Order: sequence, then C-alpha cells, then structure tokens
Amino acid sequence: MSTVSTEPTGPTALPAMTGRRYTRPTKAVHLTPAERAARGKAARAEVPRNAHAVFEPAANRPDPVDLLESQAASRVPELIAIRYGRMLVSPFTFYRGAALLMASDLAGTPRSGLNAQLCGDAHLMNFGAFGSPERRLLFDINDFDETNPGPWEWDVKRLAVSFEVAARDEGYSAADKRQVVRTVVRSYREALREFSLMRNLDVWYASLDIADKLEQLKSAPSKSVLSKASVKRADANLAKARTRDSMQAYEKLTHLVNGERRIISDPPLIVPIEDLVAPGTDMDAFVEELRRILREYRRTLTTDRRHLLMEYDLVHVARKVVGVGSVGTRAWIALLQGRDDVDPLFLQIKEAQQSVLEAYSGRSEYLNSGQRVVAGQRLMQAASDIFLGWQRINGLDGQTRDFYIRQLRDWKGSVIIEGMAPNAMTVYGHLCGWTLARAHARSGDRIAISAYLGKVPAFDDAIADFSVAYADQNERDYAALQAAVASGRITAQTGL
Repeated sequence: MSTVSTEPTGPTALPAMTGRRYTRPTKAVHLTPAERAARGKAARAEVPRNAHAVFEPAANRPDPVDLLESQAASRVPELIAIRYGRMLVSPFTFYRGAALLMASDLAGTPRSGLNAQLCGDAHLMNFGAFGSPERRLLFDINDFDETNPGPWEWDVKRLAVSFEVAARDEGYSAADKRQVVRTVVRSYREALREFSLMRNLDVWYASLDIADKLEQLKSAPSKSVLSKASVKRADANLAKARTRDSMQAYEKLTHLVNGERRIISDPPLIVPIEDLVAPGTDMDAFVEELRRILREYRRTLTTDRRHLLMEYDLVHVARKVVGVGSVGTRAWIALLQGRDDVDPLFLQIKEAQQSVLEAYSGRSEYLNSGQRVVAGQRLMQAASDIFLGWQRINGLDGQTRDFYIRQLRDWKGSVIIEGMAPNAMTVYGHLCGWTLARAHARSGDRIAISAYLGKVPAFDDAIADFSVAYADQNERDYAALQAAVASGRITAQTGL
C-alpha cells in the first residue's frame, strides 16, 4: 500500500521474507552466575558508572533539522508538514519525534559493552496499558518501531530524559524533576537486581498487572504514593482503556454508506483507500488483492490464530495518520467483519522502516523490517497482540515496503502527562523503570548488567545529570526546528 499512483495496478503481496541476513551460532555459551557477575564488574572498571553523567555534543554533530529531513525522504510527502507541526507543540512532543537525533548522540556516549534487545524509542509515552490474550490489563512497552539489539544504557537514557523533559513542561521544581528521574533509574537498577536472582522461567513469566498494582498503591501509606485525586484519575483511565477495542473503533470510525459499512473520511488524517487509488482502478479486483495480502500476512501467525483470522472478511481500508515520530510513514487501518455486523475487527497495518539504531548499533539480522519489529516486540513484551505479524507489499506506487500488522485497539491506554502531579509522575516513573528492566532481562545478561549497576545509586545520579544536559540539548534542537519553520526552510501544519 502507498499513496496515489498513476499506475492502474493495485498492491501486491510479496513473500513475507521470513529470514535473516546471517545465522546466529547454534551453540550457546553457558557461564556460571559468578562468571556473569564478574563480566559486569569488569565492565564497571572499564567504564565507571559516573562516566554516564556527561553529555557534550560532538564537534561535528549533524544539524538536527537535516536529520529530520533525511527521514522525510522516504515518507508520504503530504504528511511531512503534519509531523513537524506535531513536534512543534512543545519540547516534549519534539523529543517524541526525535529518536533519530538521540540515537546519533547516544552513539558517542560511554557504553559498558553489555547489550540487550532495545525498544529504541523508550520515552515515557511509549509505555502503557493493553489487553493480554488472557484478558488481563497489562502495563508494558507498546511501541517497537525502532527495536534492535544494542547497549542497554541507550534505552535507559532515552527513558530518563523523557521524564526530565516532561517534568520541565509541567513546571516542576528542580528537586522534583531530579527525584522523578532518579526514581526511574533506581527502579530499573533495583528491578534488574531482583531479576538477576530469579530463575529463567520466572523472569520470562514476569508481568505487571495494572489492576493489581493500583490496588497496592491504594493500600500503601498515602504520603508515599498517589493522592486521592490521582487514584481517581488512574481508575478513570483504566476504565477508559477497557473500552478501547475494535467495537469502540467501529462505532467511532465507521458509518453506513448505501447500506455498507465504511471508514469515515477525515482528510488528511483518515483517507479511505478508494480516494488514494489511481482513476479507473477496478475496485473489485483491488479489494480482492487486499484480501490476498491479508492471507499472506496470516502465514506469519501461529496456526491457531490463523484459524481465528480466517473467520473474518475484509470490509474496508483507509490510511490513518498516527503518533508523532511515525507521521509520514504509511499506516493503514483495515475493517474486517466476523459473524455479523456487530463482530468487527480493526487491524493496523503500519510501515516498518530501518530502525534509527541500525546506523549506530548494527544492521538488523532480519531481512524484513516488519519481522524485526515483531521479533523485538515478542522478545521484550510480557505478552503480545494475538494478531501481531508482518508482510512485504509492493505498493500502489510500485515501491516495495515492509509492514507489521496488529489490532488497532485492544484495551490500549496511555498516561495523561498534562496536569500530572510530581508524586504521580514519580509512581509512573517507577513502573516504567521496572518494566524496562524486565524487558532487558529477557534478552540481555541480567546478571552482568545488575553487577555493573551495583547496589549504590552511582548510576542513578549519573543518569540524572545526563538527563539535565540532554534536555538542554533537546531544547536547542526544538528551537532549531522552530527557526527552520520561521525561515521557510520547512513547512509545518499545526492543529492536526
């Protein structure tokens, strides 16, 4: 799928390209816990924890607007201005869209030499609630567009700085900002220590049930956690998350047209597929080709989920703008129908490009970027969407692109930062730190990383210092984008 084309042909499904550039060694090396801990301590001697406190932009640091424009080259041209407009809302929304800038900067920072599967864009808005296959409401990382193996420190720094930037946006005092950031890092460090002492299967089965956690917070001493207002707000957010499913999307995003259910047009944010294809296209044949694409994608699911998806038939497709940093990549929503018109399923079909980390941490082992996203997500998440899969598609414009597919909404919920009190943000930071540690513990050497971090808060303090320095850099980069728009160098479309 892609944008308007002068060619009358429709999209075609290509082989899913399930494969890797290289094969990992089949023989695993099994070190003892003591040997693994020694690796971490040796890394600490080589790269002291306080070395992470410093951020100084490189003398040859790329122009931030140049980097953003480099991403625009592969995106939908008419949506680029929307991306810049969303990034201009505040330094925090700019930070959300600036994963490439930070990856470039992190490449020059100290690293312990210990790697894990990274989220690649672990800012605080990329954590949230979603429904597990067992219908529990879990808290986890929820965005893996940039996932790739790399230095575990990069995810921690990306997360910590996001709290510093958000706290600045909310006008917190210097003491409150530092407390929030240190809590994030301390939670990560202490959780890694807990995971380092656990059996492998116990680490794998670990998850964070939001309802259980909220009950713990309600019963804890009031001075140490959430106010009554914050608890009430959290309860309301969770209740709202449980309503965010395919049925809710069906009621909000569709209407009847000549007796048939269609996705509502709301350009440029939502554009039905028939408004994007070339004039004269045979729509019946086109829709049949879309069905074939879904059949090809179905092959990337497990057999039980393939069977379930076969119970649904394609009804309609539209392009839908999502997020901040993702704006301009090709994202589609597909409405499918099950047993009747009150049994809908909404899938999101989202373009997967090269991870921003690959230029700095190494190319992905996966030939298909959609498979890279799916593999990283399954490795890092406690539970993943039952319809999570991937596909390679030859689009309307004749270009071949990779996509990953998942449910559009499945009890998805995100934190509301605006108006959040410092104690509530501290609690949220604790959850994010724990969750990132669990994700890294599944793929990295948790014993070695924990040994590197140690029991004292040296790393916490270092990352708090780094966060202040990098938040300053983020504000300079934000100002550079503002200046580029003011000068006419780039165009931004705000309010969308």
